[in-house]
Amino acid sequence: MIGSKISRRYARALLSLGREDGNYEEYGDNLGEFASLCKDNPGFLQAISNRIFSLDEREKLLGFVLDRANLSPVVRNFLRLLLDKNRIGAILEISDYYSNLTDEISNIVSARVTTARPLKQEALVKIEKALAGLTSKKIRMEVDQDMDLIGGIVVKIGDLVLDGSVRAQLESLKESFWVDL
Repeated sequence: MIGSKISRRYARALLSLGREDGNYEEYGDNLGEFASLCKDNPGFLQAISNRIFSLDEREKLLGFVLDRANLSPVVRNFLRLLLDKNRIGAILEISDYYSNLTDEISNIVSARVTTARPLKQEALVKIEKALAGLTSKKIRMEVDQDMDLIGGIVVKIGDLVLDGSVRAQLESLKESFWVDL
């Protein structure tokens, strides 16, 4: 809980800087790239966040990586600050929260669409338009497949779940039979 509060505070601080100079999207992209690097290389994240290594050693390692990365000076300084304050281990959470904040500013909502079979591109476009009409926001869709659905579609947008799957219809039918007995 405390870690997430701190992560939100740091994400908001960087966003505030980005909104002041108009580069909040670039900062979000940079932060996401660095977070992906850390996620893909857990040994690197462990090395820069573990206090068993001296701060000087961790700064050198981070500096080595930052020298080869194409990140804005503001994000570089932000990452150095996280290291100095021993908060660099929360970079994935900070990046996620920053992304949520920028989506909110840009009026974007994430939707997870689950289908039994792959959908054609034109069907995905229609679904995206329908969801945009429903939410009055831009939609960022992630599409998954789940053969257990049998057919139909399940859409999750935040806490809202729209379940039009054959599995859900069969479950509903099963429940109605048990209630009537």
